[in-house]
Amino acid sequence: MKRLLLGCVVMSLASLPAGADLKPGDAAPEFTAQASMNGKAFHYALKTALKKGPVVVYFYPSAYTGGCNIEAHTFSVNADKFAAAGASIVGVSLDSIQRLNDFSKDPSYCAGKFPTASDPDGRIAKSFDVAVEAGSPGDVDTRGQAIGHGFADRTTFIVTPDGKIVDTIGGVKPAEHVEKALAAVQDLAAKK
Repeated sequence: MKRLLLGCVVMSLASLPAGADLKPGDAAPEFTAQASMNGKAFHYALKTALKKGPVVVYFYPSAYTGGCNIEAHTFSVNADKFAAAGASIVGVSLDSIQRLNDFSKDPSYCAGKFPTASDPDGRIAKSFDVAVEAGSPGDVDTRGQAIGHGFADRTTFIVTPDGKIVDTIGGVKPAEHVEKALAAVQDLAAKK
């Protein structure tokens, strides 16, 4: 009964609006991080990505967990639509680069379509005012492996090439983050 109650509380918190204080018009914090693309680690810099067009920066709790799996898969199957709108995608979590190397190449999730950045100390999440909750020692992913880190709230930011946030998405289901992000970048492309 306690587990059921705890599960209900966690699910209800997941549906609350994101606690991000950054709003449209605010400058997006610049960041660099070790990231993975299709299983290969590299150095990611938001400033460099913005030179090519808008960037969808999406924070998610952890690779290989229910909602995050759905969100990564939905971004990957829509990656061409984001590219057609001139936008790129980067996922950010507190996962280690080793977990992200697996997740980024997994054909069921990221499928090598976009990079995932490692934010092991939550520094990037905090710079975007995304809440980070502590994990528990017993937290395991959908593969049964220990997670071993905290969880960033699921929040998505659309950042324009001038470094400004034009949209913040939170408090919706994982697939809806992708739908709303795609609509935002398509709207930006239509205004050009």
